Amino acid sequence: MEKFSEIDAWVFDLDNTLYPAQHNLFAQVDKRMTAFIQNALSVSREEAYRLQKDYLRDYGTTLAGLMNRHNMMPDAFLDFVHDIDVSVLPPDPALRDMIDALPGRKFIFTNGTQDHAIRVATRLGISDLFQDVFDIVCANYVPKPNAQIYPDMLAQFGIEAERSAFFEDMARNLPPARALGMTTVLLREADTRDYGGPVGDEHIDHYAPNVKDILARILDHLGG
Repeated sequence: MEKFSEIDAWVFDLDNTLYPAQHNLFAQVDKRMTAFIQNALSVSREEAYRLQKDYLRDYGTTLAGLMNRHNMMPDAFLDFVHDIDVSVLPPDPALRDMIDALPGRKFIFTNGTQDHAIRVATRLGISDLFQDVFDIVCANYVPKPNAQIYPDMLAQFGIEAERSAFFEDMARNLPPARALGMTTVLLREADTRDYGGPVGDEHIDHYAPNVKDILARILDHLGG
């Protein structure tokens, strides 16, 4: 935990990071991706779902696969898949207090859109705590974990990697951040590892079951 004393920039992924996956918000996005592909490519639902997951695996996001394989324009896709009901998320005053108590500036780094990030953060009651959002548009539609966009993210935020912490729910998105010197936190609800961290994986400094768990421990350490 000692390294957190040096952190003055806190970078958070959005979906399944700032809120628990159990709320199934991203499940709405997932279903709308399938529906969009089914309509756009005139394929069956089963084929649309297969393509969706294949492109996610091969290109980092489904959108990147659609753009590379089908020359698809991104705006219609992004507008459609993020047209979801965020009311399933309850406001989270405890999360707000924890993020607000972190010393330094706070940011969101997402493969989604800025509008989606703001809608979700507003619903959680934390949108005003973040100084900036680096979204898929800022990244010129190149998604995490492509290493080329991480320096751009740091530059846009005006932060130093060595004084930054990055919170993510997908392990594959952490190595480029760690390679630049960011302190990395993997949020994983079911993991047999010791959440106290640091742990053995060279790309992951800390594990936690959820964001509030690790923030509580960070604040306890900083306050001690």
